[in-house]
Amino acid sequence: MLSQTAEYALRAIVTLAQDESGAATAQHIASQSQVPLDYLSKVMSALSRAGLVHAQRGRNGGFSLAVRAGKMTVLDVVNAVEPIRRIRSCPLRFRAHSKSMCPLHKKLDHALALVEDAFRSTSIASLCEPTALCEEKTHVAIASR
Repeated sequence: MLSQTAEYALRAIVTLAQDESGAATAQHIASQSQVPLDYLSKVMSALSRAGLVHAQRGRNGGFSLAVRAGKMTVLDVVNAVEPIRRIRSCPLRFRAHSKSMCPLHKKLDHALALVEDAFRSTSIASLCEPTALCEEKTHVAIASR
């Protein structure tokens, strides 16, 4: 449902929210969030334009949150990079549906509204547990004799 860009943006924001020690470099964010560095640049530019992160150039530069994690929502992040597109009129432009959408498009828009509400009610801070991002677990095989 979410685009890869939105997923990457959320991972980057959660990474920044978990580490409040100051500005984080793009390399650090990419490493911690497992977002390709080239793609991360595009994502961070969009988040900066939306006012969600500060970008600081120079020796001690990097990225930091411009909005507290408790005030920033998942919807804010998603809308910064790839807004949810609600269905306001018939996407097929049928004249018969000009005043009222068909049941299919009403249902699809209702589902999008539920997603939007869930994202709006989820703060970034609520996603910042010690292991908020998925971590790859290594398993040790025990050989039997």
